[in-house]
Amino acid sequence: MADKESVGNTIKVALILCIVCSIFVSAAAVLLRPAQQANKDLDRKTNILAAAGLLKPDLSIDEQFASVTARAVDLDKGKFTEAVDATAYDQRKAQKDSALSDELDDDVDIARISRRVKYATVYLIEGEQGVEKVILPIKGSGLWSTLYGFLALDADLNTVVGIGFYEHAETPGLGGEVDNPLWKTRWVGKQVYGDDSGVALGVIKGQVDTTRAAAIHQIDGLSGATLTSNGVHNLIQFWLGENGFEPFLVNLKNGEA
Repeated sequence: MADKESVGNTIKVALILCIVCSIFVSAAAVLLRPAQQANKDLDRKTNILAAAGLLKPDLSIDEQFASVTARAVDLDKGKFTEAVDATAYDQRKAQKDSALSDELDDDVDIARISRRVKYATVYLIEGEQGVEKVILPIKGSGLWSTLYGFLALDADLNTVVGIGFYEHAETPGLGGEVDNPLWKTRWVGKQVYGDDSGVALGVIKGQVDTTRAAAIHQIDGLSGATLTSNGVHNLIQFWLGENGFEPFLVNLKNGEA
């Protein structure tokens, strides 16, 4: 009779267990994928609505998001495009694809993202008079992580409606204060562009002096989180600048997008 406790039998049992477990794990991953994608989409919609100041706790997210239109933008041309499907396009995957993104020179890459996608999905709130709000995806490096978020602009395409970061790994109580509702409210009503060319909106060191004219473009820095504050400042400068959404916003304002 074969020795049930032999090395060969032990290895055989271990292999069988590994195979069975891998089958269960693979099956679970496949079965759960639709639910995971649904939760991911729900989270994205929630953050877009929150940034636009439209999130209402008494209505379903899908019902509220019915007023939002996703459109793909060619960042080089600053115009809407049908080159990609705005609802299915994955900007993170595109950044890793050399056919869908471009490497940035160090002097341009102030947001420290390495590569910039050629296309981006923006979200529009439209009314009888045209675009009422536009929500832009933004990202950039902080102290410990890449911050992913949305910035919403009013109909004039210059006034900030809201901002929110839905993913980051900054230090709680320091850089993590980008999630503080009070800090986020300080963005509301600020102006992106001034009389001069270029992006005037930014995060400063310390507190904003509200008696100065420049205050309309300035956000208080995060106390004890200089590098995270600098990261947010730089990503705003990049994505609202000439290498980001500025050409698109100019074309949209002029009815040429």
